[in-house]
Amino acid sequence: MRLKLALILLAVLPARAETRLALREGESLTYRVSWAVLPGAGEIKIFAAADQTGPSPRLRVTTTTRTRGFARLLMQFDARADSYFDPTSGRLLALSESSEQRNKKPEHSVTFDYAAAQAIYTVPNQTDRPLILPLPAGDPMDLITQLVQTRSWDLKPGEKRDALVLFNTDFYELTIHASRYEEVRTSLGTFNTLVLEPRMDKTPPKGMFKRGSSVRVWISQDGNHLPVKFEVEFKIGTGTATLESHGVPAPAGSANAAGAKPPGSDEKNSRP
Repeated sequence: MRLKLALILLAVLPARAETRLALREGESLTYRVSWAVLPGAGEIKIFAAADQTGPSPRLRVTTTTRTRGFARLLMQFDARADSYFDPTSGRLLALSESSEQRNKKPEHSVTFDYAAAQAIYTVPNQTDRPLILPLPAGDPMDLITQLVQTRSWDLKPGEKRDALVLFNTDFYELTIHASRYEEVRTSLGTFNTLVLEPRMDKTPPKGMFKRGSSVRVWISQDGNHLPVKFEVEFKIGTGTATLESHGVPAPAGSANAAGAKPPGSDEKNSRP
């Protein structure tokens, strides 16, 4: 359930090219989530900010997901994911995820050891030793961050590119296909977009892909290359997240450029 809501509402390894992160410090994206017949079922907020809590500067991408309106009366749900990136290489260094639903509050964190080709999965306050996950080749991200990351790609219909996504303890080796151009109307205006579709071409489908679900993202073909819409199609209905607002980084040296915090952040949030 948490995965569905988060989707509706990403020896020394060989030398690699640096990854250009798709979000800049101070940039934010807010989406309205619709589910089946519920037009305002929830919201997703994504915010990028500088982070100085680690041994070196990092970029923190925070994604919050929550139900709202009538859907919140039916099921109160809140989730948060913090992904920490090396601003130079663009690689994901660590992430933490937590959620709250019906008195259940699961949470976990993952740190990435690229030299050892492994990821260390930890559950807070658990006496068991951390779970060591073999790390496939590639640059892992959670799904939502990976879909946002596609805005930095320069694909044309018929082209494709591989991506590595981590769902809880499972890595998904995806191939993201550029399928077509399509016009999308939102509260921010009408956009000419490129439709991208992740598929499991290289390995046997698993998880939501094995169950016949599909994912799509619409990237605007203007100077901003905004991910203006996400869609996850399940057998029980389709969830759609449509961009409601886009915040741009404050000019360097302005009062808003320093000390930026993601919406709803506080000092109690854990930092891996």
